[in-house]
Amino acid sequence: MTTTTSSAAAPADAKRHSSLFRFLFVHEIDEYPETGHRIGLLSLAVLATIVLYYTYYTQTGVTPNILATYHMSFSFYVWIVIISNAIGAFASLAASLTDRLGRSNVVIYGLLIVGLLVAIGIPATTSEWSFAAVVSVLGLVEGAILVATPALVRDFSPQIGRASAMGFWTLGPVVGSLVVSVVAAHTLDHFVSTTNPSGWHSQFYFSGITSLVVFVLALFFLKDLSSKLRDQLMVSMNDAALLEARALGISDEEVIKATQRPWAQILKWDLVGSALGISLFLLVYYAAAGFFTIYWSTVFKNPDGSNFTVTQANGLNEWFWGAEIVALIVVGFVSDKLKVRKPFMAVGAIGAIIFLIIFLLQSTHPNTGYSTLAFLGVCLAVCLSICYAPWMAAYTETVEAKNPALVATGLALWGWILRLVVAVSFIFLPVVINTVNPIVDNDPYATPQIQTFLKDHAASVAFAESHAALLKVISANQAVVNAVAANPSPANIAAVTKAIGPANFAQLVANQKNLTTLVVPYTKQLNYLSAHSAQLTALQKAVGETAKQWQRWYWVCVGGMVLFLPTIFLIKGRWSPGKAKRDEEEYERLVTEELARLSSSSGQPTASV
Repeated sequence: MTTTTSSAAAPADAKRHSSLFRFLFVHEIDEYPETGHRIGLLSLAVLATIVLYYTYYTQTGVTPNILATYHMSFSFYVWIVIISNAIGAFASLAASLTDRLGRSNVVIYGLLIVGLLVAIGIPATTSEWSFAAVVSVLGLVEGAILVATPALVRDFSPQIGRASAMGFWTLGPVVGSLVVSVVAAHTLDHFVSTTNPSGWHSQFYFSGITSLVVFVLALFFLKDLSSKLRDQLMVSMNDAALLEARALGISDEEVIKATQRPWAQILKWDLVGSALGISLFLLVYYAAAGFFTIYWSTVFKNPDGSNFTVTQANGLNEWFWGAEIVALIVVGFVSDKLKVRKPFMAVGAIGAIIFLIIFLLQSTHPNTGYSTLAFLGVCLAVCLSICYAPWMAAYTETVEAKNPALVATGLALWGWILRLVVAVSFIFLPVVINTVNPIVDNDPYATPQIQTFLKDHAASVAFAESHAALLKVISANQAVVNAVAANPSPANIAAVTKAIGPANFAQLVANQKNLTTLVVPYTKQLNYLSAHSAQLTALQKAVGETAKQWQRWYWVCVGGMVLFLPTIFLIKGRWSPGKAKRDEEEYERLVTEELARLSSSSGQPTASV
């Protein structure tokens, strides 16, 4: 396709600046790119999204390690997530300005800021408060990027092909989470040990440096469409010539007018309802992104009785996120092929409800096999993808139906509601799930050796618990007890009777056989258990309750999915592929007629944004 270049190669104010300024801050192009260039720009936008989410989610791969290092309570950690999301919500609103100022600078310098915060800021933290401060700033940047990157993807993807493009954009948070799990699963054990508990910093070095590398790529190659092009509706690639022809007749005043009073145009009940519905639907996604590592490692057990390790938990995360990646790509392609979104949203939501119920029922079966959990995670992830990629496409198309010049404002509304819903819901998470901290704090007392001893020597443990006072007296007078055991002479008997008292001596004689067979061979182990009885009691109590608490939270997520279902009807789009096909054919006819009219016109074409 041959493109028509706009008469203004760059914004007028940008021309007054130096070449260095233009290199750093002016990234607009005034013609719709050819297919190869367009795919390159979309790929770079998706790569930037993946890396930004990889850095933001790095903490989720090592959450248990962070809690242990800073002696941080689970409630405190959840509040970090809440505050970070709340800050991100209002950063999303500010990102609506990209409708006027462009998207690329937010993405480019977001990569730079995030890279520095993650590679330098987080490893430099020395307390839970300094860690919380850095993560909150990350939330600010991520909230703006949540709006800028999908808006950029929309600009370079016509509606026919939008679900595929949004499927690829959604790879950002999903692949970001997968990369966190893959890197942690394959590198964490090499850096974390009992002598080097701060080895989890390595994960932040990896993600931060990656962000800085992609920042350099984006600085050189990431571009925006000019406002005169991106402010128009593009249904298919055949519209490119028409958009460029219209752009020649659009004045700067018309561009400004199109973006005036943006919230009055966008703040409508159908967009609010749709954004709220998908936010409730995604409660389980955010539970997965933020807490699956903790969930797997505190609820489920290996055959030897020990809890899943952080590495095993990240392995399960790999299955979940990997399945989402494949499903997002496939579903986006099929949705575009059939030209409908709503049927996918309905099927995906119903499937997600069914599999989430099956998934949550495993919480009270801690010995559920690793492969079973991986399979259920895959099924749940696929259903989430079937719904979400078409929803993103349909939502942007609904915003375009109101005003294609305000896509970022529409996405800002969605980002704001999404982050607020997550923040508010997570306020209640530590109330519902209050057993994580006792498990994390007392995890050293749940080693396979201790669990095996408790299982194989239950009689010794029971005897020790029921005769704790006697054993304490014996331990305090071990020398005289050993003497009478070696030589029960009248003198030794008198000495031990005086030392421990007649009543205790009578119990010593009555329980001599049990003491010899159940206690003496395991003195070291029983003394350890006695010294840490409080920790073991707290651990056992928490383990008994945590599964049911997680299960309650997942029922809340099921409720969110059910509430999402009626909001499908608020969004733009057909249910029938046949009717959608006829809509496309009618639109193509109108485009052909307008192009012919513009070609035959002798004057400059006049068009509205």
